[in-house]
Amino acid sequence: MKKNDFIYILILGEISAIFSIFVLKNLHYFPWFMWLLLVILPVLAVVAVFITSLIGKKVPTVFQLGKFASVGFANTAVDFGVLNILILIFGISGGVLYSLFKAISFSFSVVHSYFWNKFWTFRKKEVKQAGGEFLEFLIVSFVGLGINVVIASLVVNYIVAPIQISPNVWANIGAVFAVVASMAWNFIGYKFIVFKK
Repeated sequence: MKKNDFIYILILGEISAIFSIFVLKNLHYFPWFMWLLLVILPVLAVVAVFITSLIGKKVPTVFQLGKFASVGFANTAVDFGVLNILILIFGISGGVLYSLFKAISFSFSVVHSYFWNKFWTFRKKEVKQAGGEFLEFLIVSFVGLGINVVIASLVVNYIVAPIQISPNVWANIGAVFAVVASMAWNFIGYKFIVFKK
């Protein structure tokens, strides 16, 4: 693991922490010690990626997958953070507007994802074909968007939340299911279609 990798992971950890604080605020779970996320998440990210870098010495894809997971975690924090900011602002956590909020939040995370995955995860420095590459990235990401929004909307709008779960928590649970499915699709699409070598 290089010095730049260490710095990038710390930045991704901070991004994850900042947006996670918005999620927790919307869920009305914000004890004083939540500010520790600004320290805890970057440290955990460094440890996790360091472990994958050690394993990556024997199986290079593992280190790449570790970096992708770190970027993916930050993308998820951006996605959830923007979603929860919109829910906080408008007071809406279901229906058609929820689907619109989910599309907006996912779009923010896609832009974040492109730059981190291109230049750090897959180390694709060339810019001469950037237009075509970004178009491929958008196509893969929009398929991921479709998977993400459909799964989140199905969970939130068609599965009845258990009685003890608030609508805001249920909106985030729907987003969790969506993230898992779209992340799997995105890794495969980015590695083998967009950033292939």
